[in-house]
Amino acid sequence: MQPLEAGTAAPPTRTAIHLALASFADEVVGTLSHLFAYVGALALFAILAVAALDQLPSLRDDETAEKPGWSVADRSHPAFALSRLDSSEKTASYTILRHPEGGRRDVMRWTGEADKPVAGLDIYREGGEFDLARPATADLAVQMGLDAATPLEQAGLIDTKFGPVALFRPVGTADGAQACLCYLKRNEEPALQISGFSCQGGALPARRAAIACTLNRLTLLTSGNEPKLAELFAHAELKRRGCDPAGSSDWLLGAANAQLRGAL
Repeated sequence: MQPLEAGTAAPPTRTAIHLALASFADEVVGTLSHLFAYVGALALFAILAVAALDQLPSLRDDETAEKPGWSVADRSHPAFALSRLDSSEKTASYTILRHPEGGRRDVMRWTGEADKPVAGLDIYREGGEFDLARPATADLAVQMGLDAATPLEQAGLIDTKFGPVALFRPVGTADGAQACLCYLKRNEEPALQISGFSCQGGALPARRAAIACTLNRLTLLTSGNEPKLAELFAHAELKRRGCDPAGSSDWLLGAANAQLRGAL
């Protein structure tokens, strides 16, 4: 038998093969473990991100809910009143709303059959909550019980003791239709806004007359330490006129009204 040549490698034993396979398996397992851990971490971050996004609307809602708004002031006393035409006239509901930033609203409502609102009057003394960018007519449709998005058009002017007052009605209302009219009068100094609506009267002149009568009968009970408010009503009383149920010839009609028409 010839002796083995020097330098010839001995064949690997089974033990060496098993060790190599075990080492390879450990590497595969380790790699897979790291891969699973990486994927798991990504999944965890994704879940946390989705949960955070889901919380954003509720956080916004919480912030909005935390902001104080208008509330009924049960302990406040009425600051305005309407002089009665006769003793049989029904008393209107009177609600006072206050805002933490200083605003106050004195709201009167009259109802007819089946408690259906037939007229309303809102005297708004502006505070820090007043938004200059908000259209002055934004709440008129809501006061009439219509959707806030209902478009309005100007329906002329009437003359009152507070001066000319703009009238509005839903767009497309025919002149003879029995639609309610709303109105708006703004005063800069003092910062005061008088608005409301009326469904009284079967024709346009009668509805105009009802609104003018309401405003001419509006009186101030207390100015609440606001001398400019007292001065405004004192000057207005000098221009006060009586109510004509059949209508009045003092409406500002004609060309002036024609220029005011159009959707708002």
